[in-house]
Amino acid sequence: MRGWANAFAGSGREVVAGSPGEIVLIDECNRAIGAASKEVAHREGLLHRAFSVFLVDPAGRILLQRRSLEKYHSAGLWSNSCCGHPVPGERTLAAARRRTFEELGLRVELSFGFFARYASAMSGDMRENEFVYVYFGRVDGGVDPNPEEIDSVRYETLSNTDALIRERPEDFTYWTRHYFSSHRASLRQWSVAMNTECR
Repeated sequence: MRGWANAFAGSGREVVAGSPGEIVLIDECNRAIGAASKEVAHREGLLHRAFSVFLVDPAGRILLQRRSLEKYHSAGLWSNSCCGHPVPGERTLAAARRRTFEELGLRVELSFGFFARYASAMSGDMRENEFVYVYFGRVDGGVDPNPEEIDSVRYETLSNTDALIRERPEDFTYWTRHYFSSHRASLRQWSVAMNTECR
């Protein structure tokens, strides 16, 4: 966890101007129509662009993260490897790579998997309303979680994660539960593909 004390100073981690600032508001056709702060977008339930990353290790297990207890929503809940939002003018893939490095200290190649669309009320009078680009990548150690973002990490197989979500859904973020309930076949397909490439 070295390198975090001075807001990425000396760690080589990249901070994009305006982050964490405004995110991209979109219409139902994924066309940008404006921008708002993350907090405003989530408090008002404004539709916005987002991304999620699933990282798979050589054993075919998914890297899960438990969100920091200081997060303004979904604090302390288990989630997929990384998630976030592009800032205005930033390509979504570039944002996913950036945040994977900022949160986990990993520079990885990512492949687009599928789109997801969900809306849900959350704790703290927050609302998710997102159009999500879901990416997959490979990981083989070297994880350096940013304590401002992540409380802890663990590796679980798809089947174990699915079982954990079914047993204790309240321990997981809404979007992670959504991926496992609505995109299970795609998760399986991509986790197998990433595992095969690792060999």
